[in-house]
Amino acid sequence: MSIWTRILDAIAALRAGESLSMVFEKLRNAPEKRVGFAIAVIGLGAKMAKADGQVTRAEVTAFREVFAIAPADEAAAARVFNLARHDVAGFEDYARSVKRMFGDDCAPLCDLLEGLFHIALADGDYHEAEDAYLARVAEIFAIPEVKFRAMRARLVPDATPDPYAVLGVSPDMNLAQIKRAWHAAVIDSHPDRMIARGVPEEAVRMANDRMAKLNAAWEEIEAVHAA
Repeated sequence: MSIWTRILDAIAALRAGESLSMVFEKLRNAPEKRVGFAIAVIGLGAKMAKADGQVTRAEVTAFREVFAIAPADEAAAARVFNLARHDVAGFEDYARSVKRMFGDDCAPLCDLLEGLFHIALADGDYHEAEDAYLARVAEIFAIPEVKFRAMRARLVPDATPDPYAVLGVSPDMNLAQIKRAWHAAVIDSHPDRMIARGVPEEAVRMANDRMAKLNAAWEEIEAVHAA
């Protein structure tokens, strides 16, 4: 059974009049958290698609930046997106429900926020309304500001990305401290770690891009110290 079939089953179990955000209350344990994670990305992504005042084809198809969707599952994925987009619940209700699902475990919430960044950037224009949206979601998730800034530095295109910001470290730190931070971030980005904390297998490919940028930042910092 594909994750999309499981997602539709979870939604079908909602009682009449219940918001899609209520599904998160019922998916707090593994492996159901993987279903909850996918619904959270889709639900919050669908709400964010309107954050810049329009819903573009690129934003609708941006879920392919996060999920590997088989042709047979496209209709189910589109249905979940449309359900979330038209749900009466606001994005803050969604975010609070997701926060309750994962509790104080920051790692899967950071994974989820990263997926939303991919969706926001799909049309090639990172709008200030999208930045405000993501900042508010991060606040509800209780993601530390330094982690949010590091994620934005790593994911939002910039002519000269700051490698220290990408790793969430300070230039005042010594090289050994920076290396430990880089190494911890790389370990945390391993697909097995991500799956263990609730990220669906269909979504862990975003870890490849994350690790590439973390490694590039470390190599740049290491080269500066070696000069």
